[in-house]
Amino acid sequence: MQDLQDARWRKSSFSADQGECVEVASNLPGLVAVRDSKNPSGPALVASPGGWSAFLRGLARGELSA
Repeated sequence: MQDLQDARWRKSSFSADQGECVEVASNLPGLVAVRDSKNPSGPALVASPGGWSAFLRGLARGELSA
């Protein structure tokens, strides 16, 4: 389990307080964490910075569409 105590969480400015957002913490050494903004004390997905970048590239290319 990763220690996310020092995480600085941020969410997209496009979220416009809709309440259905994810928050990302990228200030942690060697990892990026993602969580549900409605459940900040719940679980977080943790990835390496390279893995997170690959995920974002896949989203941008439409590779992860349902």
